[in-house]
Amino acid sequence: MSTPVPATAPSTAPSTDAFPAGVREAAHRLAGVAERTPLQRNARLSALTGADVRLKREDLQVGRSYKIRGAYNTISRLDDAARSAGVVCASAGNHGQGVAYACRALQVRGHVFVPGTTPRQKRERIAALGGDMVELVVTGDSYDEAAAAASVRAATTGATLVPAFDALSTVTGQATVAVEILEQLGSAPDVVVLPVGGGGLLAGCGTWLRIHSPGTRLVGVEPAGAASMAAALAAGQPVELPEIDTFVDGAAVRRAGAVTYPLVRDCGAELLAVPEGQICTEMLDLYQVEGVIAEPAGALASAALSGEVVRVEPGQTVVGVLSGGNNDVMRYAEVVERSLVHRGLKHYFLVEFPQEPGALRRFLDEVLGPDDDIVLFEYVKRDNRETGAALTGIELGSAEGLAGLLSRIEASPLRIQHVAPGTTAYRFLV
Repeated sequence: MSTPVPATAPSTAPSTDAFPAGVREAAHRLAGVAERTPLQRNARLSALTGADVRLKREDLQVGRSYKIRGAYNTISRLDDAARSAGVVCASAGNHGQGVAYACRALQVRGHVFVPGTTPRQKRERIAALGGDMVELVVTGDSYDEAAAAASVRAATTGATLVPAFDALSTVTGQATVAVEILEQLGSAPDVVVLPVGGGGLLAGCGTWLRIHSPGTRLVGVEPAGAASMAAALAAGQPVELPEIDTFVDGAAVRRAGAVTYPLVRDCGAELLAVPEGQICTEMLDLYQVEGVIAEPAGALASAALSGEVVRVEPGQTVVGVLSGGNNDVMRYAEVVERSLVHRGLKHYFLVEFPQEPGALRRFLDEVLGPDDDIVLFEYVKRDNRETGAALTGIELGSAEGLAGLLSRIEASPLRIQHVAPGTTAYRFLV
């Protein structure tokens, strides 16, 4: 008996004539289901850039991200037979919440596959939104591994696979974000900055804006450790990245979508990458200044603006999509750590202390500066050796203080090794 092919959304790219109709139909289906999220002026980013920066607050959406738009649009289109067979999806967390909400609202049974890296907060929200209609399956260490397991489930059960980004019904659902932006703004924005994982949001919004606001500059922002869409554009087709950094879990996709890639290519968007440390710094600024809880992927667009990765002109109208607010509070310790390292304020060293009185005092007096602070000190004294190793974390008063610290280290008789970012040893620390 042959294995059935899992049902999924059509995978051919639409014409510019068909696309607007699909988006309008999606907007009709989502009326009364998805929130019309605010488009708010951000004083901090406006002052920093000199532009009029507005943030589209999809972190206030049902499920705290824009993903409900594509998920609900896809599932609501299924006929009775497909609904009876149920649905399956893979998700880093946010798409799963959209699918869970849609399953419960439409009374369709579903299985949501997430990788083990998905924060607990997102898992709990999937279970809460789906209720008895959804089973959560945790498998694999990345989105791609979860997606492979979801595909197997769909193929063996006949359930419909609901793609997180790589289906036209998903793309047209996400495009309703751009519809709202143009309606709320009342005029064409000069620049629109969108986060990119698999490309569903950029493909949808980019195609809509190319048709209805052709003068708008489109910028897609990827995490530096998972820039799969930029790789696809460079190669002329989707390619698999050999490795990815999964910290920005909502956008950590190893391979851009086959459906989304040509749409992104044809909408003329620029693709830029933001370091994960800058994303963490922006998450902290959003929380401390605006009181906004953003997840790493949710802060991609605003991080590109605050980090000046995206250069805009004074006086321009700039819109960034704050795409998600599902951040586990337990992750903030790592967020702070990555931000400090990115800003050059925290450094690690391996120090070999001689086994003699006063060695630590000499390090404090001769190596540390007046504004330097030891924030980590792990010392191992061995009786059969003349030296004892200590892993030492130092937080500087300012990034400019590093040159002086390194100079004092060079002059010190102690053997001190800087554990630099990117080294094998450093990966065990951060």
